[in-house]
Amino acid sequence: MWDCIYPFSLLSGRARRPLIWSQRAAGTGCPQGTSVNAVTWGHKFTPKLSVLLSSLPLFILCFHSSPDPRLPSPIPCSYSCPEDRGNWTGRLDFLLSCIGYCVGLGNVWRFPYRAYTNGGGAFLVPYFIMLAICGIPIFFMELSLGQFSSLGPLAVWKISPLFKGIGMGTILIVSLVAIYYNMIIAYVLFYLFASLTSDLPWQHCGNWWNTDLCLDHHVIKTGNTTFPVNISNTVSPSEEYWSRYVLHIQGSSGIGDPGRIRWNLCLCLLLSWTIVYLCILKGVKSSGKVVYFTATFPYLILVMLLIRGVTLEGAWKGIQFYLTPQFDHLLSSKVWIEAALQIFYSLGVGFGGLLTFASYNTFHQNIYRDTFIVTLGNAITSILAGFAIFSVLGYMSQELGVPVNQVAKAGPGLAFVVYPQAMTMLPLSPFWSFLFFFMLLTLGLDSQFAFMETIVTAVTDEFPYYLRPKKASFSAVICIALFLMGLILTTEGGMYWLVLLDDYSAGFGLMVVVITTCLVVTRVYGMKRFCRDIHMMLGFKPGPYFRACWMVLSPATMMVTAQLEYQPSEYGSYRFPGWAEVLGILMGVFSCLMIPVGMVVAVLREEGTLWEVGGAGAQHCWGAPQKCAGVTTRPCKTCIIWKFLLPLSWRCVPPPLLAAHGV
Repeated sequence: MWDCIYPFSLLSGRARRPLIWSQRAAGTGCPQGTSVNAVTWGHKFTPKLSVLLSSLPLFILCFHSSPDPRLPSPIPCSYSCPEDRGNWTGRLDFLLSCIGYCVGLGNVWRFPYRAYTNGGGAFLVPYFIMLAICGIPIFFMELSLGQFSSLGPLAVWKISPLFKGIGMGTILIVSLVAIYYNMIIAYVLFYLFASLTSDLPWQHCGNWWNTDLCLDHHVIKTGNTTFPVNISNTVSPSEEYWSRYVLHIQGSSGIGDPGRIRWNLCLCLLLSWTIVYLCILKGVKSSGKVVYFTATFPYLILVMLLIRGVTLEGAWKGIQFYLTPQFDHLLSSKVWIEAALQIFYSLGVGFGGLLTFASYNTFHQNIYRDTFIVTLGNAITSILAGFAIFSVLGYMSQELGVPVNQVAKAGPGLAFVVYPQAMTMLPLSPFWSFLFFFMLLTLGLDSQFAFMETIVTAVTDEFPYYLRPKKASFSAVICIALFLMGLILTTEGGMYWLVLLDDYSAGFGLMVVVITTCLVVTRVYGMKRFCRDIHMMLGFKPGPYFRACWMVLSPATMMVTAQLEYQPSEYGSYRFPGWAEVLGILMGVFSCLMIPVGMVVAVLREEGTLWEVGGAGAQHCWGAPQKCAGVTTRPCKTCIIWKFLLPLSWRCVPPPLLAAHGV
């Protein structure tokens, strides 16, 4: 709250009507539409001797003055300090939250497969180039927007109200991703509980869910058979356990026939949402402490799996397959696009999580340093995960007597089929299986925390008076709503819906959102203003590298990536029908349509010309005054007079309002 001790004239006979300044009325950088806890008055005050002499007995903590008739009618405008919003309580809360958010399931089950299919070790060349062009600059841009504004993905678009639809599109995308991402965590919980046994249930055939095609790997192990075995038409026990027991997918004929709810999966989904809610119950104050474990413990397990993997017989065969460079692949545009996609989704840019986390920082947090720590750490983690995965796959291929490329898979196929099967070949297989799935659980929870915090923060920042005091209850409502929407994923045909959400919810629409963000920040808000904001926070302006990437390189690269050839969704041999493809495309289109919808709403609601609504006239201090601890104040004229008259305790207005007082 900003207020100033001003004298109240007893001789005037009336209390002058207090009004509130706007940036258009005062010509200052006061942003509009921000809720406050107390009123700040900002009229031009002309001190008179009679008023000063007659007002000694009484003081009030607000401005009382006659409006200047030369100025236009005042428009509501005020500031909100971040103390009621909350901040990180520890020095490493923000850094570990970002690491946990970025280092997720994709580092384990997507990067290794994407690397070996796109040139092995040669894939690292386009990977690090795309990291430099797209990953690091956009990562830094999101952190800067969040930290400077202390606002979520919706409210941050005060910089340009015309483009608030970008924030709406982000929330839609994050909500869809949160629905199916927590279902993956439910699968992990299912396998985690199944590992608490002396004999893993997917280790052998002969169970009620197995078919005649099931073939135990112990039977086909080299040296243990006296007759040739044709494994081309056989199925491993782990694959049948996943498809016929966990999913019970034989009960569904396709995406249009979801079948019955699998109550064991439903309970796991309920448990996963309960864990998420308890961890975000108090916002970043609670989730910021949980990440000290969930962001660091996966590295311990990853190192254990890596050491165990490289000591297995045949491990070098898998590592060689993983890293052998095939430089001829670099001539293919597909490899470069795959590298850009891996960077884009691995760092989680565009989902609002980075912006949300940074919004809880102190104003001078060194996000420049944190950007390089998180982005480079994420890349190194992906490479190490590849060693841990392919060392075990090399051992598995030697045990089965088949090439590595026949056992290597990506996505759920790696996490729930191939790697569990590899665990059954190790001594103490339940122990290693438990560690692997516990690692996946902690990796997934960190990302889910970010998704949920993004949704909750975005909405509560829009309605701070109503929702911030009830943030815990509002978080519970969001979790329950997303749980109910995710129930279709627990059915016998739920995997088809999960694949559809995974393919379309965060595809083309996310690219459009990020490209538009870059263009609005650099061209509508202005590169000079944005760099000046960063200078205010960090003490230096971004160099030519960041400015060139923000202005040209990053948007151009993403535009090329967004034109990736369309590929219909499929799961195994199942091809999705046309109506399902249309539904998936609409998911991406709706997130894009939020941008023009937001424009229409802004034009109808905001005052001023289209140019002003668009934000071209936005003041550079749209976020900084909300950082109460970081604002330098100066006394206004009347305060200086009264300071010398009486030993008062007085407070003054921030610099953006000084122009309203003629200072």
